Amino acid sequence: MAVTNGTQSPDKVDRIDVSWDYAVCAWARHFNTSEQQVKEAVAAVGDRADHVREHLQARSQQRSERPSA
Repeated sequence: MAVTNGTQSPDKVDRIDVSWDYAVCAWARHFNTSEQQVKEAVAAVGDRADHVREHLQARSQQRSERPSA
């Protein structure tokens, strides 16, 4: 990932290729989540890693806001 002044270069965007098991595994470790959740997030928001990160964080917050039984 190209980084300048804390921002990502517009011509370099990290993509998640779910057709490669090793890539899904690596991204799951990166996001500290399951491979299935990575695949579901890519299906929901596309393959851009920044969008997947935001989606996973939003889902995590939704789960934590649910009242316990």
